[in-house]
Amino acid sequence: MAKVEFSGGTWRKSSYSGGGNDCVEVALLAERVGVRDSKNPDAGALSVSPSGWRGLLGTVGRD
Repeated sequence: MAKVEFSGGTWRKSSYSGGGNDCVEVALLAERVGVRDSKNPDAGALSVSPSGWRGLLGTVGRD
């Protein structure tokens, strides 16, 4: 599996994170979405497709 480079993206946290360090950060690129632990950003990132990311958001956003 090829390693995805996220240096071109800007990592950001949700505005709902409350300023703590207990959330994930997301970087949006043209072909991939990176997700990483805000407490340990150097540990690596999960790489998902944009459609996979939309699917995840749609699933966790349901009540």
